[in-house]
Amino acid sequence: MPVGRDQTDLIGEVTAVELPDIVLDVVDEYERVLSDRDTFLWQWIHSLFDAFTLSSVDDRDLLEVKEVKTLFTVFITTLDDLIESHDDKVTFEEARRVVRDPDTVDPSREGVNGEVLAFIEDLWGRIDESLRAAPRYGEFKDIFEYDLRQGFNAMEYTRLVSDNAHIANATGARTYDAHNMVLFPYTDIDLMFSSGFALDDLSALRDLTWDLQKMARIGNWVTTWERELTEGDYSAGVIVQAIQDNVVNADELDPAGDLESIVERIKECGVEEAFLDEWCQRHKRVCEREYDIESVDVAAYIGGMETVMEYHLASRGMK
Repeated sequence: MPVGRDQTDLIGEVTAVELPDIVLDVVDEYERVLSDRDTFLWQWIHSLFDAFTLSSVDDRDLLEVKEVKTLFTVFITTLDDLIESHDDKVTFEEARRVVRDPDTVDPSREGVNGEVLAFIEDLWGRIDESLRAAPRYGEFKDIFEYDLRQGFNAMEYTRLVSDNAHIANATGARTYDAHNMVLFPYTDIDLMFSSGFALDDLSALRDLTWDLQKMARIGNWVTTWERELTEGDYSAGVIVQAIQDNVVNADELDPAGDLESIVERIKECGVEEAFLDEWCQRHKRVCEREYDIESVDVAAYIGGMETVMEYHLASRGMK
């Protein structure tokens, strides 16, 4: 487990981050139409991109990549908020079309939040324009769009579990919910701006990304599950494992119920500690494994996930 810096120092560094003007404009608009997230989240991820952006990204494009990935984070978070926090499946479904079938998007469809959808369309337009200008956009476009759909599916799975807590299971959480971290789309964006990346390395790089995405998911799970429980989101691995281990019963999960008792039981049963142990085991395996990758600094990529975990632990309950 990474030995974290002083929490106050790290949080101070994050809150001091100055977001680019284009990101500030988008965040202002996000706060106008949804306002579910604090600015801290955008500062948090923007500062973290320095740690886990692939070393293959061309130096001249580093700032552009960091900017577009922050915009992409706002985009993906907005869709996540729609289906998880607002239970707005109608607008969510319409928003999904913005990426793959933009000509079919219908803001007048019954039940659609036209204001939020307009924000999503404008935001995606900014992201898409930047990606299309990337040197290797054409090579990775299809892969990126596929990986993005897995992120959308993860959001749907989260909502499905929250609405049907009896289907919660640890295998499903690890398989589907991990894609909510969108590490694959982040990596695809990096590759679009990596003129020196060798395609022969792609298979091994994606193999590594599978492991790192699961590690990132664990970090998110153990530091956000208490907030999610109060919001009626029962898909976090910690909660799912507690249900599967009969620490809590699915029928008890109700935001209006005695959540304090449920939180205490989950904390006492050692589920969090088990996930932290799993993170350490996964970290050990990726560090010991030989990846046949020449055009990306594997150690730096793994080290970036260590920093991600450090940030997760330091910012517990703040995002």
